[in-house]
Amino acid sequence: MSKQPKYYIIEASSLPEIILKVAEAKRLISTGAAKTVNEATQMTGISRSAYYKYRESVRPFQNMMSGRILTFQFTLHDEPGVLSTLLTVFAQQNANILTVNSIIPYDGCAVATISAETIDLDVPLEELLTKLRETNGVITAEILGG
Repeated sequence: MSKQPKYYIIEASSLPEIILKVAEAKRLISTGAAKTVNEATQMTGISRSAYYKYRESVRPFQNMMSGRILTFQFTLHDEPGVLSTLLTVFAQQNANILTVNSIIPYDGCAVATISAETIDLDVPLEELLTKLRETNGVITAEILGG
């Protein structure tokens, strides 16, 4: 009986320093800033054994979610053009909208869910989420799942 891995999304500031350094070492290798594991571990101040112990378990959030269909949930002000503006932000970042659902507004707010394919995003997922949150008329924006 094999155990299925469990995944958690954790704010980086809550992680042990070794995990952050392994993530940085992986980034250095993937960007070419370090040519070898030895060089990356020296640059980050960790041992090679620590790198190898955690390397398969550490992935940036945007790498885990890129290329997938994600569902976003929004709370929006009930004003003309808010949903249209939100969809424009998706289009500007090259996200492919698959579904849009909303409920009848209540107390000046509407809840909308948008499913989008993120394989061709022009920006990291975190940046897309920031742009969506900063859109005029958006009260809350979060990723429900992928």
